[in-house]
Amino acid sequence: MSKKELKRIDLKSIQNPDFLKSMNHRELELLSDDIRHYILESVSKNGGHLSSNLGVVEATIALCKVFDFKKDKIIFDVGHQSYTYKILTGRSLDNLRQKDGVSGYQKMSESSYDHFEAGHSSTSISVANGMAIARDLNKEKYNIIAFIGDSALQNGLALEALNNLAQSNHKVIIVVNDNEMSISKPVGGLSSVFRRFSTSSFYRKGKSAARKIFGWNRFGRWLLSGFGAFKNWFKRKVINMTLFDNLGYSVIGPIDGHYFRQLENAFNRAKKINNSVVVHIKTVKGKGYPYAEDDELGDWHGVSSFNIDTGELASKDGTVSWSEQYKLLLKHEMSVNDKIVTIVPATGHGSALDSLFDIYPKRMIDVGISEEHAFTLAGGLAVSGYHPVVSIYSTFLQRSYDELSHDVARLNLDMTILIDRAGLVGSDGDTHQGIYDEAFLYTIPNVTITMASRASEALSLMKESLCHHGVFAIRYPREFFMNKEDGVKKIPYGSWKVELEGSKTAIISAGPLTLKLKSKLIELNKDVTLFNAIYLRPLDESKLLSLLDYSKIIIYNPYATKEGFASAVKSFLIDHNYKGEVITKTVPTTFVKHASIEEQRQEFNLTIDDIIDSL
Repeated sequence: MSKKELKRIDLKSIQNPDFLKSMNHRELELLSDDIRHYILESVSKNGGHLSSNLGVVEATIALCKVFDFKKDKIIFDVGHQSYTYKILTGRSLDNLRQKDGVSGYQKMSESSYDHFEAGHSSTSISVANGMAIARDLNKEKYNIIAFIGDSALQNGLALEALNNLAQSNHKVIIVVNDNEMSISKPVGGLSSVFRRFSTSSFYRKGKSAARKIFGWNRFGRWLLSGFGAFKNWFKRKVINMTLFDNLGYSVIGPIDGHYFRQLENAFNRAKKINNSVVVHIKTVKGKGYPYAEDDELGDWHGVSSFNIDTGELASKDGTVSWSEQYKLLLKHEMSVNDKIVTIVPATGHGSALDSLFDIYPKRMIDVGISEEHAFTLAGGLAVSGYHPVVSIYSTFLQRSYDELSHDVARLNLDMTILIDRAGLVGSDGDTHQGIYDEAFLYTIPNVTITMASRASEALSLMKESLCHHGVFAIRYPREFFMNKEDGVKKIPYGSWKVELEGSKTAIISAGPLTLKLKSKLIELNKDVTLFNAIYLRPLDESKLLSLLDYSKIIIYNPYATKEGFASAVKSFLIDHNYKGEVITKTVPTTFVKHASIEEQRQEFNLTIDDIIDSL
């Protein structure tokens, strides 16, 4: 059959995966090429997670051919691997991650084919376990697949779930997507032979028959026990065992995650096994796009818009990211203070810290997707005379609340937290918004919370964080700014800056938008006092007391919800019998849908023009 005779699918016409059932392997290969090209085009325009999606095209197609996801259930972990699945279940990527377009993650409100949703890693096995218990209690029959990849398996949550599921009789199929980024390479040919044998139809039927033949009397049961003991000894002493083997899972693979015949055979075998089973597939992250395939640093894991032909990212017009700015500050402090140790939970590349691992290999620690461990590890360093710096995204910091509170702040240990992606994050959507950390940090004693509006303030905060103030959190947004020289001045601990002085109306503003607001107020010649609240906690009480005679106070914090800094300011004013009007302008306490950051600010009336209209 020539390629011209092969069935070719119009991707835009797909409504569900049923059409896959009748396609042969050559047609599936053609389909995978078309899907890979479509993903590349869509991400180059809209940004998104590229490498991980290019790597799972064939595996996703094979899953949708073997299983029926109108009744079977699949959970992608991390959920950003689901672009091919979205296409096969009738969704367009044309407006991927844009307002009113599809999410970059599984989203239950988008499609009945999405059975759960998560933007944080390592949740799939726990969710699948819960679904399996519910299925069996309801006496229903369907398959549940946890598709887990990248670094998700090393997280404590995934390991807890693996341990619990291994002890239950509720079957889950775990597909481990091994792209050599997080799972060690398979060891030993005998191991592969044994795993294939132990999950073959012959082995399962023979095992069942042996139980029937020998299990009816004491001698037979003793003989079976002896066989089992020998098998277990053989596995321990002769074969290099994996974690899954040791926990008691049936294991299929490793198999080529880009070869349809192997994938279909493995998934069909997994369906027939009665207990929970692990299907180990090996894939190439970024497959089909040379820039992504050759990427060893993670540049193509999650990207903004780019030129497909050259691989060049969209220009930022001479601006610098806040992540880059704090990297430079951290680099300097580590060069002059050998007691600083920096910890990252798999976010080093995203926070621009890659080069520091080369410069300070012994004092840069990547713990992987283990946010809880990161903070208790930091506690151990701090109590031993070192100053830990934990660089982490706001959305992942919430996973470490207990460890930060119990193992660090409770002991009043010194550490710096660089909170990247603080505030609205735009197209990553409700799973990744960085708007909640300020509020929950406010509930923990011994925590200082800050946010700079300009480079000189960032420098001052970095240096102050090393001066024995306990936990010192520095928030910064996922944005770029013009790094202009503005004079480096030390900011006294806990102090705000007076940016403008007026008479009866005051604005208390936080973060980089303060400077844009200042420019607009000057342009319009507004008689307004503008405070730059560099320290969100502790409050600058002397500045607040100076406002008690003002008729109107606007609290403007477009980087957080009202429950943190804004509520603290409002409570202070009430406690001191303030009689004027207080207007609070913050992100609402909700889960914010994906759109651009500017569109999100417009939706919540948080633009500079909205603040001017409030005067």
